[in-house]
Amino acid sequence: MMPLRYLALGDSYTIGEDVSAQARWPMQLAEKLRRRGIAIDDPQIVAVTGWTTDELSAGMDQAAFASGYDLVTLLIGVNNQYRGRPIEEYREQFRALLIRAVALAGHQAERVIVVSIPDWGVTPFGYASGRDRKQIAQELDDFNAIARAEATEGGAHFVNITGISREHAGLVASDGLHPSGAQYALWTDAIEPVVTKTLGML
Repeated sequence: MMPLRYLALGDSYTIGEDVSAQARWPMQLAEKLRRRGIAIDDPQIVAVTGWTTDELSAGMDQAAFASGYDLVTLLIGVNNQYRGRPIEEYREQFRALLIRAVALAGHQAERVIVVSIPDWGVTPFGYASGRDRKQIAQELDDFNAIARAEATEGGAHFVNITGISREHAGLVASDGLHPSGAQYALWTDAIEPVVTKTLGML
């Protein structure tokens, strides 16, 4: 039996800025699935630090994809919020990305896992930024509400890791902004049961 194919779409949080390749949560997820007895390839990652929704879409235009993936994860939006981009623009562009993700998952929406945006405002970088951390939190909650609604409407799964990012704000990489491998492990603990259940239905 061929190993399952996994595509991870996103930004710095998916590529694992400032952590080793093995510490990225998509890599940790694949390894955890293997320990569960699920044969799965290392993820194909299409993600660049700083990408917004439209930049991810443009990156996907340039990427070489397989004919179909058994699992697709999507985590995008923090840079839309950071740059002050309109939330309705996010809704429109996120919906388009989700449609593309579902198509890449063989038009099986249940194979797509949307992961919420973590709260960068609680990090040392966030404290030092001089920006209103309550406003950051509220805006990210609003963006995540859209991602959840779009995922639910589209038949995909939604996993909320934002609470983990707030509860474990000290687990950051050396840049003081991005999660450490230890925080990504906690994300993986939240994501893996949903993925395992989904893959068990294939």
